Amino acid sequence: MYALVDGNNFYVSCERVFRPSLNGRPVVVLSNNDGCAIARSNEAKDLGIKMAAPWFGIKHLEQEAGLVALSANFTLYGDMSDRMMSLAAGLGPTQEIYSIDESFIGLQGVRGDLMKRARTVRERILQWVGIPCCIGIAQTKTLAKLANHIAKTAERKPGSYPSELTQVCNLATLPAQDLEDVLRATEVGAVWGVGPRIDKQLQEEGVRTVLDLARLDPATIRRRWGVTLERTVRELQGQACIELDDAPGPKQQIACTRSFGKPMHELAPLIEAVSEFAGRAAEKLRSQKSLATELLVFMHTSPYRPGPQLSRSVVVPLRRPTDDTLALAQAAADGMRYMYVPGYRFIKAGVILVDLQSADVLQRELDLETPAEDEPKRNRSQLMGAMDAINGRYGKGTVHAASTGKVGPKRVWGMKQERRTPQYTTRLEDVPVARA
Repeated sequence: MYALVDGNNFYVSCERVFRPSLNGRPVVVLSNNDGCAIARSNEAKDLGIKMAAPWFGIKHLEQEAGLVALSANFTLYGDMSDRMMSLAAGLGPTQEIYSIDESFIGLQGVRGDLMKRARTVRERILQWVGIPCCIGIAQTKTLAKLANHIAKTAERKPGSYPSELTQVCNLATLPAQDLEDVLRATEVGAVWGVGPRIDKQLQEEGVRTVLDLARLDPATIRRRWGVTLERTVRELQGQACIELDDAPGPKQQIACTRSFGKPMHELAPLIEAVSEFAGRAAEKLRSQKSLATELLVFMHTSPYRPGPQLSRSVVVPLRRPTDDTLALAQAAADGMRYMYVPGYRFIKAGVILVDLQSADVLQRELDLETPAEDEPKRNRSQLMGAMDAINGRYGKGTVHAASTGKVGPKRVWGMKQERRTPQYTTRLEDVPVARA
């Protein structure tokens, strides 16, 4: 048995915890540089605002419908997610944090009434953290994801499903006929793993509901669509094929990319940007105890802006595998100098660490250049550890490579976040103060 705990409209819910005046109002959270909607309140959905709707296309709703738009505050959302996941873990013995707002819980061995236990955990999350969530329970992860979708839909659209499925839905306890009716009432596109392309193909084949898909022969599905969709069908039939991944393996690539708040045409700010990105990627690299052997740097102009277009990338091989921020920032800066062409207005750049290997694997070779006696040793692991500890305690960027430039909101290449709310839980100056 599995449960999926999912925060409702998570980014918007995080903002509402500290601004109750937003309750009942249409709210959207915008992407980096305030480009498009990445989270919507139910009231915003009722206005017809779609996910990823560009801000310029819905901006008129500020005046017409009282729409509130906020810049993404990922520092706040990450901290609120940690708090929510720590409480969700009380639902069962194992946990897989699937995304910032979703967590699979293994219920094997859990005794008693699972519905009552789930409702208790849901109420605790709402009371202690302030985040409303829905919980889906079923025999497989795919069915649990589907049960969560049903619980959310039943809450937002009363009458679409039986009222007992609202907020917490346990498909395993439904009588056979009731389960069949629920699957028949759910579109096939709601199934985890059925994307828009496969959804369209299934619709053309007459497979329109979840029940239609669950009744198909897995072998036929495999021949037509492959093993991934076959696994999905078997999961819908109650056969667990996707295990709980409570200890995800290390990533094979680590990327840090950003769009700029305004187009960049000079080399200096571009070097600052990729140096910063390399430092962020290096922190992630050290956290999973890996080393990078190559670094890819890229940049490109905006295809939506007038003027000459250019997109360039380069792979910078590293002399030896490393997780050293200074070495990676130097490689990123060298790659940018190699790629840079004047006369273009670049809107995005990024760094991707590739060909990763475990830090337990050591590469040793004779130095081709003998360092001077007074030069520091190449191994800066203790320095990197101290750097991570300081940044973890006092905030990202407290200690950084000099090539990243001056840290702060005045960076010319920084993201556009004109509507960002305070970092209420992670920045001392932003902690709300209750006065008598």
